Amino acid sequence: MHLQRRRARTPLRRTALLSSVAALGLLATAGPVMAHEEESATASQADPRCTDAEKKKLAKAGDNFAAGCLPGQDFRKVAPSQGQLQPGQSASSTNMKLVANVPKQGAFAESSAYNSDLAFKGDYAFAGNYNGFTVLDIKNPKKPRAVTQFLCPGGQGDVSISGDILVFSVDSSRSSSSCADSTPQPATEKSSWEGLRIFDISDPTRPEYVSAIETDCGSHTNSLAPSKDGRSVYVYVSSYSPRADFPDCQPAHDKISVVKIPAGAPRDAKVVNEPVLFPEGGNPGSNGSSTTSGCHDITTYPAKDVAAGACMGDGVLLDIADRENPKVTETVRDTTNFAFWHSATFNNAGTKVVFTDELGGGGSPTCNPAVGSTKGANGIYDIVAGQLEFRSYYKMPRTQADTENCVAHNGSLIPVEGKDVMVQAWYQGGTSVFDFTNSSKPTEIGWFDRGPLSATALQLGGSWSSYYYNGYIYSNDIQKGFDVFELRDKRTDPARKVRMTELNPQAQTSFDG
Repeated sequence: MHLQRRRARTPLRRTALLSSVAALGLLATAGPVMAHEEESATASQADPRCTDAEKKKLAKAGDNFAAGCLPGQDFRKVAPSQGQLQPGQSASSTNMKLVANVPKQGAFAESSAYNSDLAFKGDYAFAGNYNGFTVLDIKNPKKPRAVTQFLCPGGQGDVSISGDILVFSVDSSRSSSSCADSTPQPATEKSSWEGLRIFDISDPTRPEYVSAIETDCGSHTNSLAPSKDGRSVYVYVSSYSPRADFPDCQPAHDKISVVKIPAGAPRDAKVVNEPVLFPEGGNPGSNGSSTTSGCHDITTYPAKDVAAGACMGDGVLLDIADRENPKVTETVRDTTNFAFWHSATFNNAGTKVVFTDELGGGGSPTCNPAVGSTKGANGIYDIVAGQLEFRSYYKMPRTQADTENCVAHNGSLIPVEGKDVMVQAWYQGGTSVFDFTNSSKPTEIGWFDRGPLSATALQLGGSWSSYYYNGYIYSNDIQKGFDVFELRDKRTDPARKVRMTELNPQAQTSFDG
């Protein structure tokens, strides 16, 4: 295990003034742009949002929302910032437009039923939700339609697809693995269940629930790595936040779970390994970033036998040539600017990684001048001789209101040959498209943004995931539903010729040739 590259990063000195033109046309910058770079205020202990009741509510909400109540991560007490849009308004760059929206419906219509991740197979999109998942027909991207909804509560609903198999993450302690009659149950009870649910989607309009696998600390996210012979698919299960009184989630939990699913017999899935990634304990915390007690998300690149892990207080590279035995080859930290290593994306060549920082747990307003341009941003790293070399930060550059949760979240590559272009969700900061071909000078080239859900109170919402698939950008908005965007730009138009039959953004495929 290589640990010598743990080092703090000094912020890049970039200052600029934001103008109202940002809401009217294309805003292209040479990197993350904010008015200034001040340290965020520490949490007010009197903040009503940080009561025990509110902490429990946010913990049930999932992702890392509850971290918004941790000291130093509640940003509602910073100097007020006023976004440029009001509730009900939207704006975009001139090259990007919203062409369709499918609102949340049925059992997923409630505001507490958060939309989450997306995966794609053929002409179908599978949209995760804390209550299950929706299957949408996207054969005509400008007229998507929901064809079925599978009710199976258990946040947070991270979805991945391999052939006829759909894997669904449950990071919510339940009375059983059942879809029909399980109820929330404390993780302090040994009989409680959380982990993976596995579905047969050979007929996407009629998913069949076939098996469940319990994993330690549940499954916050899952990432796939098919075996080289195609006979099995391995699932790397990320989970975190152990407690001594959780029988199935014991400290130190410096590991992940590896689940093997036989392609022809998904009912026989089982945990085959629990490799310890941090034998030395990982980031101890209390140093400006999170304590490492597991991983939040892992992105695999099976064709290159590598993976990148975002593990709370650490970013890592892994060798996955032996699918059952992933091994950490490089670890890096950023105690100056990264609070919570959340997710990772390789470039197509596998020579760069974009790590995201979910500052404030995804439930705080961190896209404003008071927080600055380097906190809650992406960290762009080149891979040089197997080691991670920091190059720059990128942060969505529009000021958001203090009632908008906004921070870096899930995204994917846009398959432009010879270029490194990524689309990314920013919760209520909307969707941003940026070019990081020059790792040191990332540049935004397109965006879409809605106004806040409320002008008076912070309500959780915005784009959880924004991904490019077969010519269009698809977003799963926590509250507004399933969005489809069209991006028309000479820099990205070549990607429209690339056709995919399947997309799991956390299991990257090469688009060479």
